[in-house]
Amino acid sequence: MQAAIERQDPGIKPHLSLISFFEALVDPIAFAGSLLAVERAFGVATEPAYLALAIAAFMLAQPMPMHIDSGLKALYRGSWLKGTMVFSALTLIGMLTGYSRAYAPEVLLAWFLVGPPSAALMRHAAHALTPLVMAGAGYRQRAVIVGASHAGLAVADRLQRSRRAGKHLLGFFDDRHAGRHARADVPHLGPIRKLADFVRQQNVDVIYIALPMSSQPRILQLLDELRDTTVSIYFVPDFFMTDLIQARLDDLGGLPVVAVCESPFTGINGLFKQVSDFLMAALILVLISPLMIAIAIAIKLTSPGPVLFRQHRYGLDGERIVVYKFRSMSVCENGDTVIQARANDNRVTPLGAFLRRTSLDELPQFINVLQGRMSVVGPRPHAVAHNETYRKLIKGYMIRHKVRPGITGWAQVNGCRGETETLDKMKRRIDFDLEYLRRWSFLLDLRIILRTIGLMRRDPNAY
Repeated sequence: MQAAIERQDPGIKPHLSLISFFEALVDPIAFAGSLLAVERAFGVATEPAYLALAIAAFMLAQPMPMHIDSGLKALYRGSWLKGTMVFSALTLIGMLTGYSRAYAPEVLLAWFLVGPPSAALMRHAAHALTPLVMAGAGYRQRAVIVGASHAGLAVADRLQRSRRAGKHLLGFFDDRHAGRHARADVPHLGPIRKLADFVRQQNVDVIYIALPMSSQPRILQLLDELRDTTVSIYFVPDFFMTDLIQARLDDLGGLPVVAVCESPFTGINGLFKQVSDFLMAALILVLISPLMIAIAIAIKLTSPGPVLFRQHRYGLDGERIVVYKFRSMSVCENGDTVIQARANDNRVTPLGAFLRRTSLDELPQFINVLQGRMSVVGPRPHAVAHNETYRKLIKGYMIRHKVRPGITGWAQVNGCRGETETLDKMKRRIDFDLEYLRRWSFLLDLRIILRTIGLMRRDPNAY
């Protein structure tokens, strides 16, 4: 049986179809092509350094495929985020290697202004033309769904909304009454026992089996009845309707296995995340070292105690790590009981209040990033005492430790900073952390970093 499932939110990683492959090339072609056009306009297109830059732009623009089912607003916003990512990465590489001097600033600026609109226009064209190309090529398969379960309804929704699925949904087969599946726009074709005859008579191309896992004998019987047909069969396990973290198909020595809870940073993603964290932390520490020295001197002059506050927190896979911060309080709590900072906390020093409000107290954590203990972006680490409390109260709390903790995170840029005096506030923070694990991409990291910079000026939840 051919096992697969339509992508859901959250859901299993999709098979890279031919259409997805061409979609993934839209951004690389747009950014590299626009750079070559700008280079030609400035008369430098044949110079080796600029040709190498175009190749680098092509490579950097393709880590994530583009999905044309997204709304147009998301497509245009994504092109600018991708442009910022590519331009920032090339700038960082140029500064670290010294090759930035080989390029004229006006050429790079012109490309930054031309590249994102070019990518947006190509995305828009793909969004409009892909369904027409698929229809013209006769790529339209007749599909039925077995089981009007929650999983079956989700498949029906995807098939009807997707512009590139290339499927015509004929209806459901289900042993229950037609009105039970609550989709008046999708016909009830009859009980499951009539499926095999219907497939032969109506030339059905694709079947999605969305029966519960407890129906294994019925599923095996269906497969046996369909052996003398050429229909493609997809199984949609009902456990994919649960709260999944980076679900995907994998291979264990030829045995197919399914990951339902996994870190997004495996394989090339993990290497990319670690390298980008190291390079970014090294560059930032070089740039902010004078500021850090000034803050250290100010702390020493304004209050007694150490400059750095060291606290044990949970890191990757729940291992204890030491996290650094500039001391902002008159105490250094690191025991079994840690009282969170709150508004107008008398333990916070006057300088510490400013450091906390502007997040400058977090700057030493870039050292933690260089040590490999933390990431620039990820779930914020909590004190060990808080971890031991909340892991018993919040379902899925420890899943956030499948990645390295971050200096900033998705929860923090969505208003989840400050004291979590209620369980609901902590649960909301954890919900954002788990959403980050499900949705991770380099563009999301970049978005979080940019929003964090904006919040450094004024964050009402920082104290």
